[in-house]
Amino acid sequence: MTQKIFIKTFGCQMNEYDSNRIFDAVKKIGFQKTEKYEDANCYLLNTCHIRDKAKEKVYHEIGRVKKIFRSKEKPLVIITGCVAQAENEEMLKREPYIDLIIGPQSYHKINDTILDHIKKKKKFEVTEFDPISKFEYFDKIKNNSGKVSSFLTIQEGCDKFCHFCVVPFTRGPEYSRPFNQILDEAKYLIDKGAKEIILLGQNVNAYKNKNHKLSDLILEIEKLDSVERIRYTTSHPRDMTDDLIDIYKYSKKLMPLVHLPVQSGSNRILNLMNRKHTINEYFRIFDSLKEINSNVEFSSDFIIGYPGENKKDFDDTLNLIKKIKFINSYSFIFSPRPGTVASNLGLIDKSILIERLEKIQNLLFENQMTMNKNLESKYINVLAENFTEDKTQVFGRSEYMTSVIFNGNKNDIGKIVQVKIKHSNRSTLFGEKINDSNQKVA
Repeated sequence: MTQKIFIKTFGCQMNEYDSNRIFDAVKKIGFQKTEKYEDANCYLLNTCHIRDKAKEKVYHEIGRVKKIFRSKEKPLVIITGCVAQAENEEMLKREPYIDLIIGPQSYHKINDTILDHIKKKKKFEVTEFDPISKFEYFDKIKNNSGKVSSFLTIQEGCDKFCHFCVVPFTRGPEYSRPFNQILDEAKYLIDKGAKEIILLGQNVNAYKNKNHKLSDLILEIEKLDSVERIRYTTSHPRDMTDDLIDIYKYSKKLMPLVHLPVQSGSNRILNLMNRKHTINEYFRIFDSLKEINSNVEFSSDFIIGYPGENKKDFDDTLNLIKKIKFINSYSFIFSPRPGTVASNLGLIDKSILIERLEKIQNLLFENQMTMNKNLESKYINVLAENFTEDKTQVFGRSEYMTSVIFNGNKNDIGKIVQVKIKHSNRSTLFGEKINDSNQKVA
């Protein structure tokens, strides 16, 4: 009898990549993917521990599954991801409905773990840090993403130990995959129809394998004829090296959006966060990139109300945003993560935090609106990825990762399409295809 697995993914792009690879693995022991809860023999929740109440979201989801299967045979319930790594045995004790806990560096053991559970009727927790074995295992299993825009993990873990972050504890130390292993996966993804490769890592620009850096990887992938676009995320300012910056002078396929989390505009707060970079260093990166390529734009991440943040620190962040004019950014009120240095620090009054977040987001949203408004009546390059949900229009993305919706057909999917932007809102551009060719706008 065919077993069906339902996979729900929270969090970052790396979790999306991991979920796809997990499915590539479990197919080998007879699982097929289903999009319906009620049809599943196995329910897998791939979790994220970055935001507040991540653990409680897991128990909430398990509660929903219990209700759905109240009058049916219980599915195999597996928790993976960063919450699984951080909470592991505690989750098995608290929620008996959970059968298996598997951490991010142990996915290569998922098939054996499932089979052991079926055979022995025992619960298991597998959370060892073993990225080398994991990637060697998955290197033998083809990545069947099949998407026009495909994720490719090149680096995992973090050695920075920012005081607010759990990544070093849930993903382990920095590890860079072998250079040729990544190129082989990129070639396979492109052969399967990928036109855009997004290189992933917790500190993607810290990638280093033997003498190879991220810049070398980008240049090699750029040589592959069928790939149209290359992106990478997420970067750390400390690792934004000159060789990586220099690529923006001459690369034809590396997109001009740089996502570079700064977190705060205050040097004092950056020091309290243990971020290991200063605002002057951030400005140097910005100025260098704009000098060699004026088309480059920035997006970023901001933590609002980090313990100890005063009005001057907050004003410094506002001033940073005004200078850089980030075109797409994420901002969140600080929430303590268990086990981190910041989890023991005193919190700022919530009313102040809400007020500050609103000011920051209004300014960030204004930048987005201005950027999008400036594109109205102009022609842009759009990589068409798929149809909209109602199948009436085509969805794609601009060079700056902005969503674009336009009239089109199935022949446009996977192509760079010329689109004239008619109108826009904060997050989306709406336009009209001007021809059926794959010619790029000059």
